Amino acid sequence: MSPFRAPLRVLGTGLAGVLLLGACAGPAGPGSDGPASDGGRPRDTTASAPPTPASPGAVSVVTTVLQEGDGPAELCLGGLAESYPPQGGGPEVAGWDWDAVEGEESAQGTTWGTYTVEGTWDGETFHLTGTGPAPAEPPASPDDPRLAPDNAGAAGAGSAADELHDEVYGDLDALAGWVENGYVWVTVVYDDGSIQRYADDTYGADTVVVQSALQDVG
Repeated sequence: MSPFRAPLRVLGTGLAGVLLLGACAGPAGPGSDGPASDGGRPRDTTASAPPTPASPGAVSVVTTVLQEGDGPAELCLGGLAESYPPQGGGPEVAGWDWDAVEGEESAQGTTWGTYTVEGTWDGETFHLTGTGPAPAEPPASPDDPRLAPDNAGAAGAGSAADELHDEVYGDLDALAGWVENGYVWVTVVYDDGSIQRYADDTYGADTVVVQSALQDVG
Protein backbone atom coordinates (compact mmCIF):
# COMPACT_ATOMS: atom_id res chain seq x y z
CA MET A 1 0.00 0.00 0.00
CA SER A 2 1.04 3.58 -0.49
CA PRO A 3 3.32 5.31 2.02
CA PHE A 4 1.82 8.68 1.05
CA ARG A 5 -0.52 9.76 3.84
CA ALA A 6 -0.56 13.55 3.67
CA PRO A 7 -3.96 15.05 2.81
CA LEU A 8 -4.31 15.28 -0.95
CA ARG A 9 -5.68 18.60 -2.11
CA VAL A 10 -7.26 18.47 -5.55
CA LEU A 11 -7.29 21.52 -7.78
CA GLY A 12 -10.51 22.07 -9.67
CA THR A 13 -13.94 20.63 -9.03
CA GLY A 14 -16.06 17.65 -9.83
CA LEU A 15 -15.82 13.94 -9.17
CA ALA A 16 -14.85 13.08 -12.73
CA GLY A 17 -11.74 15.21 -12.42
CA VAL A 18 -10.70 13.22 -9.34
CA LEU A 19 -11.38 9.80 -10.81
CA LEU A 20 -9.76 10.36 -14.19
CA LEU A 21 -6.41 11.20 -12.67
CA GLY A 22 -5.84 7.46 -13.14
CA ALA A 23 -4.01 7.70 -9.87
CA CYS A 24 -3.06 5.78 -6.79
CA ALA A 25 -3.15 6.84 -3.19
CA GLY A 26 -3.16 4.94 0.05
CA PRO A 27 -5.65 5.56 2.84
CA ALA A 28 -5.25 8.62 4.99
CA GLY A 29 -4.14 8.36 8.58
CA PRO A 30 -6.60 8.03 11.47
CA GLY A 31 -8.77 10.98 12.33
CA SER A 32 -8.08 13.24 15.27
CA ASP A 33 -9.93 12.68 18.55
CA GLY A 34 -9.65 16.36 19.44
CA PRO A 35 -12.06 19.17 18.64
CA ALA A 36 -12.16 20.54 15.14
CA SER A 37 -10.47 23.87 14.44
CA ASP A 38 -13.40 25.11 12.39
CA GLY A 39 -13.98 28.68 13.33
CA GLY A 40 -15.93 27.92 16.50
CA ARG A 41 -18.34 25.17 15.41
CA PRO A 42 -17.95 22.37 17.98
CA ARG A 43 -17.50 18.87 16.68
CA ASP A 44 -20.09 16.35 17.88
CA THR A 45 -17.75 13.96 19.69
CA THR A 46 -20.66 11.68 20.63
CA ALA A 47 -21.01 10.49 17.03
CA SER A 48 -19.91 6.93 16.34
CA ALA A 49 -17.01 6.06 14.05
CA PRO A 50 -17.64 6.67 10.34
CA PRO A 51 -19.31 3.74 8.58
CA THR A 52 -17.66 1.61 5.89
CA PRO A 53 -20.64 0.66 3.73
CA ALA A 54 -20.65 -2.15 1.19
CA SER A 55 -22.35 -1.66 -2.14
CA PRO A 56 -25.80 -3.28 -2.44
CA GLY A 57 -25.10 -4.17 -6.07
CA ALA A 58 -22.74 -3.48 -8.94
CA VAL A 59 -20.50 -0.39 -8.92
CA SER A 60 -18.14 1.00 -11.55
CA VAL A 61 -15.34 3.52 -11.97
CA VAL A 62 -12.78 4.66 -14.54
CA THR A 63 -9.38 4.47 -12.92
CA THR A 64 -5.88 3.03 -13.05
CA VAL A 65 -5.27 -0.53 -11.90
CA LEU A 66 -1.74 -1.08 -10.59
CA GLN A 67 0.18 -4.11 -9.40
CA GLU A 68 3.61 -4.06 -7.83
CA GLY A 69 5.54 -7.31 -8.15
CA ASP A 70 3.69 -10.26 -6.65
CA GLY A 71 1.37 -8.01 -4.66
CA PRO A 72 -2.34 -7.73 -5.36
CA ALA A 73 -3.74 -5.59 -8.16
CA GLU A 74 -5.18 -2.40 -6.72
CA LEU A 75 -7.69 0.25 -7.76
CA CYS A 76 -6.00 3.62 -7.82
CA LEU A 77 -8.68 6.14 -6.87
CA GLY A 78 -6.73 9.07 -5.38
CA GLY A 79 -3.65 11.16 -6.16
CA LEU A 80 -0.63 9.97 -8.11
CA ALA A 81 2.96 10.06 -6.92
CA GLU A 82 4.81 11.50 -9.92
CA SER A 83 7.34 8.83 -10.76
CA TYR A 84 7.99 6.17 -13.36
CA PRO A 85 6.63 3.63 -12.80
CA PRO A 86 3.74 5.09 -10.80
CA GLN A 87 3.80 4.52 -7.05
CA GLY A 88 0.91 4.16 -4.68
CA GLY A 89 -1.85 1.84 -3.66
CA GLY A 90 -5.56 1.52 -3.08
CA PRO A 91 -8.31 -1.07 -2.60
CA GLU A 92 -7.42 -4.58 -3.69
CA VAL A 93 -9.07 -5.87 -6.88
CA ALA A 94 -10.07 -9.51 -6.46
CA GLY A 95 -10.18 -11.46 -9.72
CA TRP A 96 -7.90 -9.22 -11.78
CA ASP A 97 -6.14 -10.85 -14.76
CA TRP A 98 -3.72 -8.85 -16.90
CA ASP A 99 -4.10 -11.41 -19.71
CA ALA A 100 -7.77 -10.44 -20.00
CA VAL A 101 -7.12 -6.74 -20.72
CA GLU A 102 -5.10 -4.66 -23.18
CA GLY A 103 -3.14 -1.44 -22.97
CA GLU A 104 -1.15 -2.10 -19.82
CA GLU A 105 2.40 -0.87 -19.25
CA SER A 106 5.16 -2.50 -17.21
CA ALA A 107 8.38 -1.15 -15.76
CA GLN A 108 10.63 -2.18 -12.89
CA GLY A 109 8.29 -4.89 -11.68
CA THR A 110 5.16 -2.71 -11.74
CA THR A 111 2.27 -3.15 -14.19
CA TRP A 112 -0.52 -0.63 -14.64
CA GLY A 113 -3.25 0.54 -17.01
CA THR A 114 -6.39 2.69 -17.02
CA TYR A 115 -9.76 0.99 -17.50
CA THR A 116 -13.46 1.11 -16.85
CA VAL A 117 -14.02 -1.53 -14.18
CA GLU A 118 -17.24 -2.96 -12.76
CA GLY A 119 -17.75 -5.14 -9.72
CA THR A 120 -18.97 -5.14 -6.15
CA TRP A 121 -17.53 -3.54 -3.02
CA ASP A 122 -17.66 -5.33 0.34
CA GLY A 123 -16.23 -2.45 2.35
CA GLU A 124 -12.62 -3.61 2.00
CA THR A 125 -12.12 -5.31 -1.38
CA PHE A 126 -13.37 -4.64 -4.90
CA HIS A 127 -14.59 -7.88 -6.50
CA LEU A 128 -14.21 -7.59 -10.28
CA THR A 129 -17.02 -8.67 -12.61
CA GLY A 130 -16.06 -6.88 -15.84
CA THR A 131 -13.63 -4.51 -17.55
CA GLY A 132 -13.69 -2.17 -20.51
CA PRO A 133 -11.54 0.55 -22.07
CA ALA A 134 -11.38 3.97 -20.48
CA PRO A 135 -13.38 6.64 -22.34
CA ALA A 136 -11.43 8.84 -24.73
CA GLU A 137 -12.77 11.98 -23.04
CA PRO A 138 -13.51 12.47 -19.33
CA PRO A 139 -17.25 12.39 -18.58
CA ALA A 140 -18.75 15.78 -17.84
CA SER A 141 -19.25 16.55 -14.17
CA PRO A 142 -22.86 17.34 -13.23
CA ASP A 143 -23.59 20.84 -11.99
CA ASP A 144 -23.59 20.97 -8.20
CA PRO A 145 -25.66 23.74 -6.58
CA ARG A 146 -23.17 23.86 -3.69
CA LEU A 147 -20.67 25.47 -6.06
CA ALA A 148 -22.93 28.49 -6.61
CA PRO A 149 -21.49 31.63 -4.96
CA ASP A 150 -24.83 32.42 -3.31
CA ASN A 151 -24.96 28.94 -1.74
CA ALA A 152 -21.76 28.98 0.32
CA GLY A 153 -21.28 26.34 3.00
CA ALA A 154 -20.62 26.67 6.71
CA ALA A 155 -16.97 25.62 6.68
CA GLY A 156 -15.81 29.14 5.83
CA ALA A 157 -12.42 29.83 4.32
CA GLY A 158 -8.81 30.42 5.24
CA SER A 159 -6.79 28.55 7.84
CA ALA A 160 -9.78 27.43 9.90
CA ALA A 161 -11.34 25.75 6.87
CA ASP A 162 -8.01 24.19 5.95
CA GLU A 163 -7.63 22.75 9.44
CA LEU A 164 -11.17 21.39 9.30
CA HIS A 165 -10.37 19.84 5.91
CA ASP A 166 -7.39 18.02 7.37
CA GLU A 167 -9.46 16.64 10.24
CA VAL A 168 -12.31 15.53 8.00
CA TYR A 169 -9.85 14.00 5.52
CA GLY A 170 -8.31 11.81 8.19
CA ASP A 171 -11.55 11.01 9.97
CA LEU A 172 -13.26 9.77 6.80
CA ASP A 173 -10.14 8.01 5.44
CA ALA A 174 -10.54 10.09 2.29
CA LEU A 175 -8.87 9.58 -1.06
CA ALA A 176 -8.81 13.29 -1.94
CA GLY A 177 -10.11 16.55 -0.58
CA TRP A 178 -10.24 20.31 -1.01
CA VAL A 179 -12.04 23.40 0.29
CA GLU A 180 -14.30 25.37 -2.05
CA ASN A 181 -17.20 27.78 -1.61
CA GLY A 182 -17.33 27.23 2.12
CA TYR A 183 -17.52 23.43 1.94
CA VAL A 184 -14.97 20.74 2.71
CA TRP A 185 -15.16 18.34 -0.25
CA VAL A 186 -13.84 14.80 0.19
CA THR A 187 -13.84 11.73 -2.01
CA VAL A 188 -14.14 8.31 -0.37
CA VAL A 189 -14.01 4.86 -1.93
CA TYR A 190 -17.76 4.26 -1.63
CA ASP A 191 -20.66 6.02 0.04
CA ASP A 192 -24.26 4.86 0.08
CA GLY A 193 -25.25 8.04 1.92
CA SER A 194 -24.31 6.83 5.39
CA ILE A 195 -20.90 8.55 5.38
CA GLN A 196 -22.53 11.83 4.36
CA ARG A 197 -25.02 11.46 7.22
CA TYR A 198 -22.14 10.80 9.62
CA ALA A 199 -20.34 13.92 8.36
CA ASP A 200 -23.48 16.02 8.80
CA ASP A 201 -24.00 14.72 12.34
CA THR A 202 -20.35 15.18 13.27
CA TYR A 203 -19.38 18.45 11.60
CA GLY A 204 -22.73 20.12 10.99
CA ALA A 205 -25.03 20.41 8.00
CA ASP A 206 -23.80 22.30 4.92
CA THR A 207 -20.17 21.80 5.93
CA VAL A 208 -18.83 18.60 4.34
CA VAL A 209 -19.61 17.19 0.88
CA VAL A 210 -18.86 13.47 0.54
CA GLN A 211 -18.34 12.14 -2.98
CA SER A 212 -18.18 8.44 -3.82
CA ALA A 213 -15.43 7.22 -6.18
CA LEU A 214 -17.27 3.99 -6.89
CA GLN A 215 -20.62 4.72 -8.50
CA ASP A 216 -23.67 2.47 -8.33
CA VAL A 217 -24.51 0.96 -11.72
CA GLY A 218 -27.98 1.92 -12.88
